[in-house]
Amino acid sequence: MRHIMSRFMAWMEGLTAKGMVAGTNGLEPAGKVLRGPRGVSLTDGPYAEAKEIVGGYVLINADSLEQALEAARDCPGLEYRMAVEVRPVKQRGEV
Repeated sequence: MRHIMSRFMAWMEGLTAKGMVAGTNGLEPAGKVLRGPRGVSLTDGPYAEAKEIVGGYVLINADSLEQALEAARDCPGLEYRMAVEVRPVKQRGEV
């Protein structure tokens, strides 16, 4: 585990050195899931059995989606069967 975490730290330090990291944080394992109109259905979650679990995020500044993809390709988690999702952030006022 120490080896894996040191690889993540090196990757993050590289992104930070390039001025790309805008924010990052892990997510707590416990939370609530709302479904239906006004969240009428409220359950504990997310669950470890779920198909996909988001454990954290890294918000980066990139000139293009391609540049963001290149940064994501260096994520060490990919070698440990983790998935990395890359999506642009909507600008305020966008629908």
